[in-house]
Amino acid sequence: MADGGKPWRVQVVMFDGVEELDFAAPYEVFAAARFFTDRPVDVRYVTTGRPRTVRAAYGTAVRVGHGWAPEEAEVIVVPGGGYARPEEPGVRAEIRRGVLPAALAAAARPGLTIGALCTGVMLLSAAGLTRGRPCTTHHKARPDLERQGGLLTGARVVDDGDLVTAGGITSGLELALWLVRRELGPGPATDIEAMLEYEARGTVWTR
Repeated sequence: MADGGKPWRVQVVMFDGVEELDFAAPYEVFAAARFFTDRPVDVRYVTTGRPRTVRAAYGTAVRVGHGWAPEEAEVIVVPGGGYARPEEPGVRAEIRRGVLPAALAAAARPGLTIGALCTGVMLLSAAGLTRGRPCTTHHKARPDLERQGGLLTGARVVDDGDLVTAGGITSGLELALWLVRRELGPGPATDIEAMLEYEARGTVWTR
């Protein structure tokens, strides 16, 4: 277990049209981490603008109680959703609005890891954060990611230091477990796997 001390603060970004499994799976992994480490863990949903209720891709209403505050995080995770349905709320709509990509671009700083999974990676691409860097995304968005300058990598999770990306919808589990392992150690990550009765799968690419 990691020693107690400075809290590990994780923010999961929420927006209308976000995929339910994309945000719920990483949130549960991060929230469960506090049971297996002496280090305080703070995980919260955040959204740009004021706290509000977000309606997810399949209609789930989620009250997001925290506004945008990347300076209060060590990790930001961006889920995907809605990329295949450009006329509906989701990633493509957020890219057109431009608010979230601009906020992500402005958030980047030393000491902050920005992660994304599934088509949430395309929001990082719109922010210019994946250009020239190893990354991955949902298989249907990979050609777009590569055209926009990402160095497409076939691994399930791609760790390029302060940029960590993961593939399709269920890879949010691997992304979160990897970040727990990287930050808190293999013990907590293994304990969370046992609690969830889930074994992380696929390759993690690292430098």
